[in-house]
Amino acid sequence: MNDSVQQFDEDGPAEFETLYGLPPQERPLLRVIPVPWDRTASFGRGTANAPERVLQASWQVDLHHPVYGDRIWRAGLTLDAADPRFAAWSQAEETPEVLNPIGRAIDAHVDERVTALLSAGHLPAVLGGEHSVALGAILAAHRAYPKLGVLHVDAHADLRDAYDGYERSHASIVFNALQALGPQNPVVSIGLRDLGRSELELASSDARVHAWLDVEVAAELLSGTTWAALVERMLAPLPHEVWITFDIDGLEPALCPNTGTPVPGGLSWHQAVYLLQAVARSGRRVVGFDLCEVGDDPWDANVGARLLYELAGCAITTHPGETP
Repeated sequence: MNDSVQQFDEDGPAEFETLYGLPPQERPLLRVIPVPWDRTASFGRGTANAPERVLQASWQVDLHHPVYGDRIWRAGLTLDAADPRFAAWSQAEETPEVLNPIGRAIDAHVDERVTALLSAGHLPAVLGGEHSVALGAILAAHRAYPKLGVLHVDAHADLRDAYDGYERSHASIVFNALQALGPQNPVVSIGLRDLGRSELELASSDARVHAWLDVEVAAELLSGTTWAALVERMLAPLPHEVWITFDIDGLEPALCPNTGTPVPGGLSWHQAVYLLQAVARSGRRVVGFDLCEVGDDPWDANVGARLLYELAGCAITTHPGETP
């Protein structure tokens, strides 16, 4: 551990303009890849600004976690620089003919970055941007861990094969992932409450998909089932290695009012945190995660920065004693 980390005051104000104001670390365990892209967003825009917004909001987050203690910041986490190509990509003409090839290039970029981080022993994370940017990360993680399972938190099923002509749409991330995942790779989707007929039919017909509709979860909770009991059932299909893909609109919209497509209902803050902590306690290994759709607003960024820290704590806790 370098001198700046040894002398760092976790209870003091942010000393550096780095993620969570942490001192530079030579070999941080968790590295966050920013993907500032929201050009296929079908309603609200602005999530391309989330990496910068979350970075600034992170300076107000207290680092000592009530459950994970100082394990998160001591393991090290850093936000990498964004690929310079995004500046040009974000100015491209908004047509499927133009954006579809860019979407594939973004998949390749994220895939390459996640593959490199995994090979170097880092825990990779992706910070969007719209939810489409997670595809390359899931593909890379699946190559590294063929028995991978995916924990998907979202208001939407994202099971459309394309949306408005965009093959790499934010509404297609899970559909596209399923095309590459094998029969042994389950996807557990939690928080779903806004989805189409074709998506429901696909979720019902594909044995890999375990869809938890928000209305059904609410009915169980109102009938007396505890959230803890539901979470145990939700996580049951997941194998040892897990990628977490978290669209922030899976939360109730009071927590993310400026996300691209907010929907009434969803997980409370405490339900989401309990879910992540249950994964950490379960003995599974979180091999990486993404957080997408954080809105371009100080409140959304505040929630996003704290959710990113919770995701980091969940993932880092499943890699005790590891250093890259």
